[in-house]
Amino acid sequence: MSYDKGNVISALKKVIHPEKEKDIVSLNMVEDLEINGKKISFTLHFEKSNDPFVTAIRQASVRAIHEYVDKNAEIKGNISIRSDKVAKEDTKILPKVKNIIAVASGKGGVGKSTIATNLAIALAKSGALVGLIDADIYGPSIPKMFNVEDKKPVVRKVDGIDIIEPVENYGIKMLSIGFFVNSEDALVWRGPMATNALMQLIRQGNWGELDYLIVDLPPGTSDVHLTLVQEVAITGAIIVSTPQEVALADAIKGISMFQGDKINVPVLGLVENMSWFTPEELPDNKYYIFGKEGCKKLAERKNLPLLGQIPIMQSICESGDTGKPSVLDEDSVVGKAFLEMADRVADEVARRNKNLDPTRKVEITNTQGCAVPQK
Repeated sequence: MSYDKGNVISALKKVIHPEKEKDIVSLNMVEDLEINGKKISFTLHFEKSNDPFVTAIRQASVRAIHEYVDKNAEIKGNISIRSDKVAKEDTKILPKVKNIIAVASGKGGVGKSTIATNLAIALAKSGALVGLIDADIYGPSIPKMFNVEDKKPVVRKVDGIDIIEPVENYGIKMLSIGFFVNSEDALVWRGPMATNALMQLIRQGNWGELDYLIVDLPPGTSDVHLTLVQEVAITGAIIVSTPQEVALADAIKGISMFQGDKINVPVLGLVENMSWFTPEELPDNKYYIFGKEGCKKLAERKNLPLLGQIPIMQSICESGDTGKPSVLDEDSVVGKAFLEMADRVADEVARRNKNLDPTRKVEITNTQGCAVPQK
């Protein structure tokens, strides 16, 4: 089966540039359109490489093709980006990564890595190019959740520097300290060792072009968090919590850390995990075993978006253990919840990029370790 170029162009005319308020075809942004059977590929031409709507327009283009041409068209990953002007930021670390999203929690055990895993895959399903760094140095779980525990990243020399090729599965590029240590060994590392490991994953990973790089942070607030905001400019942070009061108290600390004057990273919103228990055999029943809507109330109090409410179901535990994340089953209750969450995250990232200046990296300015945004 082969598609007609006219149909593809008609579909892309439905995609409007939010700032210029014209469709991308009329703006001459669509170039090099090629159709090979069910595979559709083309280039999106932007005036500036740091156009804040690059990711949103690429995703909207994928949705338009699937809606107006064929839902089975092979378009994801086949849209290239070209720009006339290279932004100054492109000379820095991760120059081809459009958005860096930190997924954090005030305490452990709230399902932060499960949220990060399913968010990454859900964003990729929308047509985005996605990477994932497992920065939970002391408890790396991403390799198991992606069923790649037996994989080892390839390391090669480029101009005398070791470059690490990320492991890929489910359309996600990923790196974790778990790939480099025995899964049964306890990591007894001092702070500098942990932060150096994170810096290597960031600086030496061959990440290439990404719409989103998700960083799964350790629970709490630590040297790893400070290293991340020093090393790269974070687009925004997502705070994960359960509805219970003890978890919410720690979530508030996480919000305060990112929003504080010394860090000043936008908080994109909150995700309430374990919102209610739903038995697999009774999908319409909800049992609020950890309290009801605690995270929703906190989001309202802090004037932050509630990005998603994820129920507890046996399938989530099983999917994490077997390396088949719940979002892969798009028709399941949990799969739909994760897809809706990812849509809200993408919307908040686009809104943040439209309304706020780019986040600045943080630098240490004195021996006491105080941090201030770079100018």
